Amino acid sequence: MTQKPEPVWVEAMPLTVLEQAGRKIFKAGGKQIALFHENGQVHACNNRCPHEGYPLIEGTVDQAAGACRLTCNWHNWKFDLASGANQVGGDRLRIYPTRIRDGAILVDIADAPAGARIETALGNLKESFRDHNYTRMAREIARLKAAGGDPLEAVRQAVLWTHERFEWGTTHAIAAAPDWLELGEDYGSGDAASAIIPYVEIVAHLAWDSLRWERFPFPDGETAFDADRLVEAIEAEDEAEAVALVRGACRGPGWQVLDAPTTRAALAHYQDFGHSLIYCYKTRQLVERLGDALAEPLYLTLVRALVNASREDLILEFKAYRPARGAWDGAGDAPVAPEDFHSLNVPRALDRANRSSGDRTALFDALMGAAAWQMLHFDTRWGTRHDRPVPDNVNWLDFTHGITFANAVRAQCGRHEDLWPDALLQMACFTGRNAAYVAAQQDTAPYAVDDPEAFLEGLLPGLFDHAEPEYIVSAHMVKLPVATREEIRARPDAPWVPVLAAAVNRFFQSKIKRKHVMRTARQSVAFVAAEG
Repeated sequence: MTQKPEPVWVEAMPLTVLEQAGRKIFKAGGKQIALFHENGQVHACNNRCPHEGYPLIEGTVDQAAGACRLTCNWHNWKFDLASGANQVGGDRLRIYPTRIRDGAILVDIADAPAGARIETALGNLKESFRDHNYTRMAREIARLKAAGGDPLEAVRQAVLWTHERFEWGTTHAIAAAPDWLELGEDYGSGDAASAIIPYVEIVAHLAWDSLRWERFPFPDGETAFDADRLVEAIEAEDEAEAVALVRGACRGPGWQVLDAPTTRAALAHYQDFGHSLIYCYKTRQLVERLGDALAEPLYLTLVRALVNASREDLILEFKAYRPARGAWDGAGDAPVAPEDFHSLNVPRALDRANRSSGDRTALFDALMGAAAWQMLHFDTRWGTRHDRPVPDNVNWLDFTHGITFANAVRAQCGRHEDLWPDALLQMACFTGRNAAYVAAQQDTAPYAVDDPEAFLEGLLPGLFDHAEPEYIVSAHMVKLPVATREEIRARPDAPWVPVLAAAVNRFFQSKIKRKHVMRTARQSVAFVAAEG
């Protein structure tokens, strides 16, 4: 139990002065305190409204349901002056104990212990999830940090609060989290505001993706870990078995043993448009940052996503993948270059990859180079068209996935070498799919980058003040340049580096249309008409 601090009683003013004025400001210990005299009682509170700082000395005091109520006249927030309770929902108002001695008003300005202030900030942070109050989230994380707490604890708690509310498992909220934390390490030390931004963005995205969802509890049970059984359970879409095996790993040999089978399951199909592999990589990174105690909830969420992943290699567009994987022999010796893949559809891209299967590095470079070139040459008209069927609903984010998937390929297959064939052929699926949506004659000269590393170092700090209201877009705005920087640092002399940097530059200079009113209406009318 947290002990109460020793009182620090400070004389504010004679009682007669407050009785005559009704309200007064009192300053002590760096605090600005509002004093009110109502119905023979003295009330003291923080003068700044906890919402947006309006001076409460200008507020309205009235009696409501037997309580003395203070209303902030700016946004009509209402507080019980006895307890500080917020009667409209939101931050509580700090109340200071008072007493009268020898005709003078004394105010106890002692602060609660740091531990209690941290606990309160976390409790209030959780409450802010109810209506996704972004500004309150920022304030509570600022309060947590001001009390000496670690803002990373806000992320840990947010994961625990939300992981059972993702009905289909991992989302971009988790995938973008380690990248935000990396940016925080690199650029968050300049000022107090920058220091909390990565944590606020992570927590707010987790809150948004779980907003108003009910809990979807994971099945009970724990089974001794077996990597092959985990892959089989995921393939069979058996969440109960997969969950039990994850618990067995986390409580037995350790979460690290989950990396190989989850990666294998993610690459067992060309699935979920590459998200599955990206989520494997980012889950591992996030556990490494948050600590072993967060491994179980994060890996439970990941296997739920893997169990529910859409398996695009079962649809017509990607049905060539499975035969191509069967034909891979690792002996193809045809020289390969990015331009070989620029315009090939999926079956032809897979065949072309197989003909160069003997040189893994050359094939990776060709596919990465092709993905970067396609992104640089994306025909943005596809992002605004409303005269095409649903499969042609293509935008910038589809092209960023080709890059972030390649980043996850290098990271995960570097640890699990036997999965390179699956991953390289799935990179070919990306280039084959995106080939239909490029404009080869696109003028790319305005986007050329002389120094890719310097370009990224200039770009990344700007994300701390991005103006994107949609979390799904801001997540890609973070993930793409972080993945690009990681790839360039790993291979600074790779032939695709200038093209990739230019593609990222064009992405950030472009607009993304996200609401498609006419497209949605036309496709809905066509869909209904075809129902028969």
